[in-house]
Amino acid sequence: MIHLAFKNMKNLLYFLRNKYFIAFVVFVVWLSFFDRHSVLDRSIHMAKINKLKQEKDYYLKKIKSDREKIHQLETNTITLEKFAREQYLMKRENEDIFLVMPEEKKAD
Repeated sequence: MIHLAFKNMKNLLYFLRNKYFIAFVVFVVWLSFFDRHSVLDRSIHMAKINKLKQEKDYYLKKIKSDREKIHQLETNTITLEKFAREQYLMKRENEDIFLVMPEEKKAD
């Protein structure tokens, strides 16, 4: 049993000293950590890509909702009047607008 383990260990050492195996290990280490396309760089780029995809989805939804709002403003005069009154404080003739502002708390 001991003789068999020693023989397997000897074969393992012989394999580890093989120049092709060493070259392969050096190649894999170089590509994994030092190359321009290393594993670390690829993971950072994938995280950025995922973040940008989420932002793209958000902005596409925002564009869709804005297009719907624009369509409503262009086709419905009641919606247009409501928007003008709320956003730009426009009014009709003989009409007064009162703005109610919240009180600012004074620092003591």
